[in-house]
Amino acid sequence: MPVIESAKKRARQNVKRRDVNNARKSAVKTAIKKLEDALESGQPIETAKQLLRDAEAKIARSCGKGGLHANTAARRISKLAKHVAIAERKAK
Repeated sequence: MPVIESAKKRARQNVKRRDVNNARKSAVKTAIKKLEDALESGQPIETAKQLLRDAEAKIARSCGKGGLHANTAARRISKLAKHVAIAERKAK
């Protein structure tokens, strides 16, 4: 356990930030999973596009807050957009 006051405060901050980061990471994973499930189950392409927008927003926010590296966020968004584009082509 920390003895110095500033170290105690830093420990409290770390706990809060860890909880926020874990919640944000979980929200990103959930959004990605919803989109992938929608694509696999053959839901309408409009639904998939809406879920893609939601996932993109969550990923970008996590990136902006330091939860994800910028390249990781870009790679995930690109991968999801590619899957939606493929599904859209198949639907036509």
